[in-house]
Amino acid sequence: MSPTSPDTGTTPAVDSHPEAAATAPAAAPAAPAAPPAAPRPSLWARLVASVDDPVLRILVGATLISRLGRGIFLTVTVLYFTLIVGLTPGEVAIVLAAASAAGVVASFAGGWLTDRFSARRLIIAFTAIEGVALIAYVFAADFVTALVIAVVCGLFEQGANSTRSAIIARAFTGESRVHARAVLRTVTNVSIAVGSGLGAVALALGTAEAYRALIVGAGLLYLLGLFQLVRLPARVDAPARVAVAEVVTETGSVDAAATAEAIASERASWRSHSPWRDPRYLWLTALSAIFGMQFGVGELGVPLWILHETTAPEVLIAALLILNTVIVVIFQVPMSKGTHDLRVAGRVSAIAAWLMAGACLVYAAAAGLPVGFAVAVLVIAATAHAFAEVLSQAGGWGLSFELADPVRAGTYQGVFGMGYSVGALAAPLVVNATAVSHGLAGWAVLAAIFLASGLGTWWIARRAARTA
Repeated sequence: MSPTSPDTGTTPAVDSHPEAAATAPAAAPAAPAAPPAAPRPSLWARLVASVDDPVLRILVGATLISRLGRGIFLTVTVLYFTLIVGLTPGEVAIVLAAASAAGVVASFAGGWLTDRFSARRLIIAFTAIEGVALIAYVFAADFVTALVIAVVCGLFEQGANSTRSAIIARAFTGESRVHARAVLRTVTNVSIAVGSGLGAVALALGTAEAYRALIVGAGLLYLLGLFQLVRLPARVDAPARVAVAEVVTETGSVDAAATAEAIASERASWRSHSPWRDPRYLWLTALSAIFGMQFGVGELGVPLWILHETTAPEVLIAALLILNTVIVVIFQVPMSKGTHDLRVAGRVSAIAAWLMAGACLVYAAAAGLPVGFAVAVLVIAATAHAFAEVLSQAGGWGLSFELADPVRAGTYQGVFGMGYSVGALAAPLVVNATAVSHGLAGWAVLAAIFLASGLGTWWIARRAARTA
């Protein structure tokens, strides 16, 4: 009887011939047991690992403290101007608009300065001045004083933001840069949410002393953040430009004409790295600024739409803001992975475009529905809106870093930040002129704007990936 196949599981017959027994192969040794799977790290361990870089830890610590103060100030600012300082609604609007306009200029200036001076010293100086300016609000007694303080705050807040972006561009590479931006945005949202809760104390008490105490506290938190920023290492600064040596002739004298020509050549080379000479980056900035108006939809369009055009209760406005914050905090970091790759960044930008366009149309569909249906439709729209925000930010960060010239990383980030500032300044006007004023037709126009800008960003990313 011949041996059966090993797959049958039966025992083969033993050969009685000793020669056969001698030549029979030895049994194969048993396979070693697989090592036990490593236990999945705890949530706290994963959080700690996500900020293992020392520069990121410093930025997270400073952001956690200062954005807490920002949340306090954002909660009380309008009512403080109105009830305590005594400004009219029109004057409050001018003060806030002037602060935003100042931020447009400062966004570019902050990045431009980091290519020429120490980013560490700049962010410390900008943050310190902003904290002192916040405290100075307690001395605002009229429109002019409030306007001046608001402009100073707007200037140095956006200057600090651009400086921070330049620091990230230089201190990290590839995926770690987008990861750092995602972590800092998550921390910002958490801190502002907690600060807003603290700001509600002043709203509950309603006294001038309570408002002023919280504003002072907000400014002091900015100043406390300086204890983290002073620990930033030298590697976050731009490398020094190579000085042009004097041209010396054979006789040992300085050739003034040749030296001047060498200096002019070095300056021309430096200017050639300017983002203003980079049409692709300028288009990316413009399209990202347009899509950034989605923040205005959440801050202005949706509340007014719920209030005037739907049967949903007003408390839903606060609930949708909380929903947005929760989604950003949970999903911003994981959904930002891989967006340092141009193709991935373009893909998530396209998905964000479709989500945002759909959200606009679903917001519009809530008008005239019964309460329960209106609430359900608005929650669906806000969820799509929040994920569009998360994905658009991730894609925009990846492209803004990867398409920038590293020689002038600060100026490039300053230009990109300036685009967002312009978008934020234009958002109230655009949202009011479309969705708020024209209902369904206006929402459809907004949907088309977001779809076009998001798909334009996708097209730029795809073209850049092909030529990379």
